[in-house]
Order: sequence, then C-alpha cells, then structure tokens
Amino acid sequence: MGFLFLLILIWGVSMGAWFVVSKYVKSSDVDRIKARLSGTTKAKTKKKADDPSQASVIQQDDAPKNKFANMLVQRYGFGPKLAAFLEQAGVQWQPARFVHLSLVAFLVAFGLGWMFLPFGKPLALAFGIAAGFGPFIMVWFKRRSRLRRFEEIFPDALEFVSRSMRAGHAFSVSLEMIHREFQEPVAGEFRRTFEEHNLGLPIDLALQKLAVRVPSLDVHFFVSAVLLQKRTGGNLAEILDKLAYIIRERFKLRGRIRAVSAHGRMTATALSCIPIAVAVLMFYTNPDYVKFFFTDDVGNMMMGGAVVLQLIGYGVMKKIVNIEV
Repeated sequence: MGFLFLLILIWGVSMGAWFVVSKYVKSSDVDRIKARLSGTTKAKTKKKADDPSQASVIQQDDAPKNKFANMLVQRYGFGPKLAAFLEQAGVQWQPARFVHLSLVAFLVAFGLGWMFLPFGKPLALAFGIAAGFGPFIMVWFKRRSRLRRFEEIFPDALEFVSRSMRAGHAFSVSLEMIHREFQEPVAGEFRRTFEEHNLGLPIDLALQKLAVRVPSLDVHFFVSAVLLQKRTGGNLAEILDKLAYIIRERFKLRGRIRAVSAHGRMTATALSCIPIAVAVLMFYTNPDYVKFFFTDDVGNMMMGGAVVLQLIGYGVMKKIVNIEV
C-alpha cells in the first residue's frame, strides 16, 4: 500500500510539473505570435518562404502529448463523434486529451479508494469508474446548457436577420452582424458560419456545418428553409419571421408540458434516491449486514444487479415523463 501511494504521489507531481511547464511555454508562444502580428517585434529567426513548416493550421493534433489516449481513439474509431460532442459543448479539447483526462481521473480515484475506502477493491473500482465518467458528465451538462442558451436566443436572432434583410442587407452580411448584436453561443456560431462562407465555402455547406455543430431541431428548420428558398425563391424575411414565431410557440408548449410532468419527474428522482439513502443508513447503523455485498462473491453479484436494475428503472421513468415537442 505504501508503494502504491508513493507511485501515485510521484505520478501526480510529474503531471503537475508538466502542466505548469506546458502552460508557460504555450503562453510564451501566444505572446510571441501576437507580437509578430502586431508588428511590435521582429522574428528572431528567418526561414525560407517555401518552407512547409511555416504553414499555419487552425487546430493541431495532440498526439505527441497523449500517445496512449490517441492510440485508443484511433483504434476504436470514436474520434469524430467525440470531437463533435466536444465542439457542441464549446470545449476546445481534442478527443485524445479528453480520453486522457478520463483515464487519469479513473486511476487517481481508484488509487485513493483502494487506500482509504472500506471494503477494498469493489468500492474502489466503483469510485474509479464514477470518477472516470466525471469529465463526460461535465461536458454533457455544459453541452446541454449551451444548446438551451442557443435555443433561447435563436428566435431573436432570426427576427434580427429578417429585419436586416428588409433594411437592404444581404443574408450573409446579416449573419455577420449577429456577432455584434447578440451574446454567445449564437454570436460565435453565426460568426463562424459567416467566416467559412467569406473564405470561399458555399453558403449551403456553411449552414449544413452549423446544423451539425448545433444539433437542434430549430436550427435544422432554419437551414432547410434557407436552402429551400435559395432553390425555389420566395420572401426569406417573411419565412424567418414565421419560423421565429413557431419556435416561440414551441417554447410555450414545452413549458406547459414540463409543468404538467413535474410531479412525474419528482417521483422518479425520489424513487431512485430511496435505495441509495437506505444503503447509506444501513452502512452506518449496521455495517456487518452491509459487508456481505462487498466481501462475498454472491453479494457482489447482487449489488451489481441491483445497481443495473436501478439504472434501468430510472431510465424508464425518465422516458415516460420526457415528452418531445
């Protein structure tokens, strides 16, 4: 146990030192690039204009830093889906870095649970798995909050585009103006769409990429309406006004449904928390009775089956009260 604690301590100190050094090097590189762009300082070294190393990229792979995590991402092929998931959450991480963070959280939590938690291996493993899913849960909540914020501002943005087009501006210029008039995440997403179109990407593809980055039904309606109007013609400003009205009506209906189904959601949460509360109380009042679930093989199987059935029951109850509009 002492050797395991020493190993974890050395690993933690090494990772902390690497994090500090990498942050310092990254900040110094950013400052040097800003200085070169502003023209305040001259570059210390000069290279040939046709040197391929001078080519700039928007995003760089972090394979040299997280080789093992990058190998897992490439081997199992979930890199593109994970990258889209992180991009929808507005997190500027590479998939390999995210996997590396999850592995680190699992190892640290498992080591601490092995040393300090009672009943040894089973509880430490459960603690490690929960910590390993921690980054995913954090990004998932961040993604959900970001999409909700986008859907709240989106109808106002559509009306702004409609008024801007009635004032004589082009559709692409109206998208760029959203960046100055609205808050994130609407401002950043539409500015990115405008910049992609301004750099040569057709507006059709730029809007389709917007629909991928923001997987919302309202955004899909917007993209479909714009593409259909471009092919068949029509008054796009009037279409956007009607679309904004429909989105607001959907919000009202969704609020009414959430108010009606609030009792069902509270019941599902209470029924799911009762077994956990009973287990905690039994652990403190009669520990010998609970030890069976951790020390015996049959008890481990029973506890695993109980956890799985509890998760299935919670999922079924959430599915019942979750009414899509």
